[in-house]
Amino acid sequence: MESKWVDCFARTFELSGVGSGDLVAILSESQSRPDLVGLTEAGLFRCGAKAVHIKVPSPRVSDPVPVRSTGASQAFAGYDDLLAGLSACTLAIDVTVEGLLHSEQRDVLLKSGVRVFMISSEHPEILARCMPNPDLLPVLDDAMNRLSAAKTMSVKSRAGTDLHIKTEGAPTRGGVGFLRDEDMVAYWPAGLVLCFPLENSVDGTLVLNAGDVNLTFKKYVDSPVTMHIEKDNVVAIEGTGQDAVMLRSYYEAWNDPNAYTVSHVGWGLNPAASWESLTMYDKNDINGTELRAIAGSFLFSTGANEFANRLTNCHFDFPMRHCDVLVDDVPVVEDGHLAPLK
Repeated sequence: MESKWVDCFARTFELSGVGSGDLVAILSESQSRPDLVGLTEAGLFRCGAKAVHIKVPSPRVSDPVPVRSTGASQAFAGYDDLLAGLSACTLAIDVTVEGLLHSEQRDVLLKSGVRVFMISSEHPEILARCMPNPDLLPVLDDAMNRLSAAKTMSVKSRAGTDLHIKTEGAPTRGGVGFLRDEDMVAYWPAGLVLCFPLENSVDGTLVLNAGDVNLTFKKYVDSPVTMHIEKDNVVAIEGTGQDAVMLRSYYEAWNDPNAYTVSHVGWGLNPAASWESLTMYDKNDINGTELRAIAGSFLFSTGANEFANRLTNCHFDFPMRHCDVLVDDVPVVEDGHLAPLK
């Protein structure tokens, strides 16, 4: 329990509006990282808050293959009545393994009036390096305004990506790692903007090149993988290297058409996030959330998209380098670098 990490947790909670006397619920499971649970408790104590800790057993694995980085924890499934009773709390801090970001239980909390702050299952050093930064708010607000008003997004790269996305009406999300007064949900690490395209909105070709990241597998791509997308569906995965072979076999194991569909797309804004971090930690010590937020990266994800009426536990996040991202034909990312604000 390092004092410098407690400082980071306390500062993050303060930025999220936690003050003296506030009643805050901590939600964990038996396989949660003990250091994150302890730092959360210590950070709340330093803020003067009153913490209530609810710990449940981690559930049995029910999917046909290993599942990671979904943001749809099943740990609190069946505890809806308990969660609804937390309405007296000003905040629920989520330190479950997979997180409640996309789970049904998140909505139970929100309907009871409880805001949700998710801490990704990372080594505390990663969280400290990617501390929430209020200075990113103008950058986030600009990106959110652009994307929410846009009709189209296009993505190209020298590796061969040529993707066309209809964004009109697509729900837009973003954050910098803490809860503002108007926010009901936030997570740490953060610093990105994305949208959930509506049905029949995504077509084109996506090429994962060496150095891009498969976050579900927690590895860098070594050999090119070409994904052909028609009406939101990945209809073909081409490539002869291990990356393509493993992707094809993992998708096939689900036997679920929704596994192949587009979940969300967006770009990273956080200069504190690092491309190299995935290689510096053991897999049990990193969830890779910061790689979704690297400034100038493009994020392409497949899996559940509730706004297009598609649900599945199969989820992939692919942070990509050296892309051009245009919103209504205006560049927001140029060859993997954020375009200057205008």
